[in-house]
Amino acid sequence: MTISSVVIATVQTLQQITDDFEVIVVDDGSADGTREILGELQRFYPQHLRVEGHPRNRGYGGAVRTGIASAAKDWIFYTDGDAQYDVRELSLLAAQAGDDVDVVNGYKIARSDPAYRKVIGWAYNVFVHVAFGLKIRDVDCDFRLMRRSLFERLELKSSSGTICVEMIKKLQDLGCRFRQVPVHHFHRSVGRSYFFRPYWLMKTFVDLLALWYELMVKGAAPVRVPASPPQAAMAADRSLPRDDQG
Repeated sequence: MTISSVVIATVQTLQQITDDFEVIVVDDGSADGTREILGELQRFYPQHLRVEGHPRNRGYGGAVRTGIASAAKDWIFYTDGDAQYDVRELSLLAAQAGDDVDVVNGYKIARSDPAYRKVIGWAYNVFVHVAFGLKIRDVDCDFRLMRRSLFERLELKSSSGTICVEMIKKLQDLGCRFRQVPVHHFHRSVGRSYFFRPYWLMKTFVDLLALWYELMVKGAAPVRVPASPPQAAMAADRSLPRDDQG
């Protein structure tokens, strides 16, 4: 169970960045004692920690959408709860946020996974870059800092890990100004990823085809994002370990 250490590290990191923040944990229908742990953490951080729960698992995309919809601060940071990223590196992203930036996107310095997962991950990134015309370096790096106001102008629909592709494509079409920061990626110490199983690989491919048709064939004209005033606060939106695309 890593969620407790991730939440504590997130709060400590945000306290060094701003005094106006909230940490939102999305409990996506967990049945492993996570709710009890989060309840204890709320006793320690009553002013900063909020838990959003799903009665049933809604998938990785569903958890991300709930976190974003629940955020109230001017900036949203989100990442996974399985500690494959070091949340203390949020400070690196925050240092790049400014008047001329809408999204600060992390990219993995080196992927800490078995060789076959690295190959599949590389192929996935190449495929979505070509198919969707994406320009950022690492679509599948769930370590992002974004202006909340952007999500008042777009709707996310994906319930699986393809939400990363949908999100970046729609933000890119809005004309968002991106900045990219290298971050570390670590071996997954707990839990199992189902993404690399044949069923989930096929499901992801089908979901990508449906998303490609929706965004690239039906499509919508991009809208330019106006310049935004300086922002003073941020939210750290957290989701529990993804089960479809680790």
